[in-house]
Amino acid sequence: MKNELPMTDISPAEGLSPRAATFRLGRALDTGLRWLTEGSAALLVVVEVVLLFCNVFSRYVLNQPIVWGDELASLLFLWLAMLGSVVAMRRGEHMRLTSFIARLPVEKRAFVDTLGAVIVITFIGLLFTPAWEYVSDEWIITTAALEIPNAFRVSAIAVGLSLMLMTCVARLLTSARLIDFSVSVAMLASLGGLLWVAEGPLLLMGNWNLVIFFMIGVMAMIIIGVPIMVAFGLATVAYLSTMTGTPLSLVVGRMDEGMASLILLAIPLFVFLGALIEAMGMARAMINFLCSLIGHVRGGLSYVLIGAIYLISGISGSKAADMAAIAPALFPEMKKRGEDENELVAMLNASGAMSETIPPSLVLITIGSVTGVSISALFTGGFMPAVVGAIAMAAVIWWKNRKGEASTGKRASGKEIVRSLLVAVPALALPFVIRTAVVEGVATATEVAAIGVAYTFIVGLLCYRCFDWRRLYPILVSTASLSGAILIIIGSATAMAWALTQSGFSHQLAQVMSTVPGGALGFLIISAVAFILLGSFLEGIPAIVLFGPLLFPIAKAMGIHDVHYAMVAIFAMGLGLFAPPFGVGFYAACAIAKVDPSGAMRRVWPYLGALVVALGVLIAVPWISIGFLPTK
Repeated sequence: MKNELPMTDISPAEGLSPRAATFRLGRALDTGLRWLTEGSAALLVVVEVVLLFCNVFSRYVLNQPIVWGDELASLLFLWLAMLGSVVAMRRGEHMRLTSFIARLPVEKRAFVDTLGAVIVITFIGLLFTPAWEYVSDEWIITTAALEIPNAFRVSAIAVGLSLMLMTCVARLLTSARLIDFSVSVAMLASLGGLLWVAEGPLLLMGNWNLVIFFMIGVMAMIIIGVPIMVAFGLATVAYLSTMTGTPLSLVVGRMDEGMASLILLAIPLFVFLGALIEAMGMARAMINFLCSLIGHVRGGLSYVLIGAIYLISGISGSKAADMAAIAPALFPEMKKRGEDENELVAMLNASGAMSETIPPSLVLITIGSVTGVSISALFTGGFMPAVVGAIAMAAVIWWKNRKGEASTGKRASGKEIVRSLLVAVPALALPFVIRTAVVEGVATATEVAAIGVAYTFIVGLLCYRCFDWRRLYPILVSTASLSGAILIIIGSATAMAWALTQSGFSHQLAQVMSTVPGGALGFLIISAVAFILLGSFLEGIPAIVLFGPLLFPIAKAMGIHDVHYAMVAIFAMGLGLFAPPFGVGFYAACAIAKVDPSGAMRRVWPYLGALVVALGVLIAVPWISIGFLPTK
């Protein structure tokens, strides 16, 4: 939260007041951090795309794989993740829950913002020395192909934490009042002292103390708007420091482990790809084709909205990118036909929930990375659950429009349909290229993302010719920011899951969940309810990173297919993510459409109710998720 300085703070006779000097120092620090991090992160996105495309070209075309290519990509990837996290911190784009603090009066909200910044500084401060110790420990380890110390890679974590610390200091200098800062420091110091004094009683509680650290503590921080990655990380650090003698450098090591998987490099590449298809005009071409087919029927553009989300979700992998690509293309025409803007947002929001399983969803990639489930199988299994959700939504649209006036849209002629199809063919081919390459094993999810970016650039520049090159740099920076926000959550959640495992909680959870009534079906229903709740507060990726390694082995032991369980979990988390009043996806849809959430909230429930029915069908009929998987 930035506060502009009043002009009275600066006196020509007396020079700068202390408040003005502090503000200017903070602004100068913030500006320096922006130029240092945004340009570097944008450059790393470009380098990763080029490097991976060269890897694919050398392997499949020249038949001469670049032996050091993956190792260099992995090294640069961690730097991209951490610099992206810094950019997200500076731009206020880390994933966090704002539903509660948004209702506070301005003065109280300013205090909560300051408290949140102090909490972030506390977390980074506790890990600052362990992070550099981890770099020192990794100095003696040499990489296999490049033959350089691994410290060059892991130093990204220490540097990233240092830059995030500077970012938080700059924010406090520019916006925090001294009284708010003092009270926040006193509150955290008191809480730390209380934990130190209560160490003995907490130890006597056994694993019930996990409720204090990982339920009460995490939820309290999330409610006041602390970034989710900090809520996870600080709860983990507090637990390990109070209850165990574990060196905190192990927390840094677990964060590194969580972000080190090269498959996660698909996340920034697909985010970049999602932004490109909108900027290149490919999304509009696909939407125009769908409009020519069914735009004239009663409620036709509503069906187009569902179809467009389905198609574009197969390319971008990012729900925010999907909605941002579709809303500007469809909403103006839908409003001309008399559609209520609140109804439009309700449909857009529910469509985002419906399409969570469509490959190459970032949640699918993450779930494969943390649980070991085949990403190819997840991509194959993700189509039909979304079809069931789309049918359920279409039924609601039909019911709402069955007695309405006929559409005012003009029926397209055969020539117009053919013309729009020919224009859309290059764009429509991209989802099939991506899915076929991954499912058939031609390329990994990471490699196919680089192929998709190259394809989009070539087709967009040659066929659609509407790309404004001035948009490229902001797209690259936004890609780095969103990717960093996602990846550092994965790192923090990995450390938290490790701490829970070390406590014995995972074994206790397995025992409890294996005794639920109803056997496998009961376990699926309870899991669905749990993931809806988790999705409301944590979003899909942090929830699956935290609980996937704990619950998937239990599901497998109960005879539930990995892919079936993954689809139930992802669909349920999508419902939570887009369900008001807590789901942040709902507010993202309202922000994209520029609509007041209070009006849209009343209209969204029939669509979400239909998706709950679809989830029940998905639970009861495993074939929907696994029917198209190759038989072993």
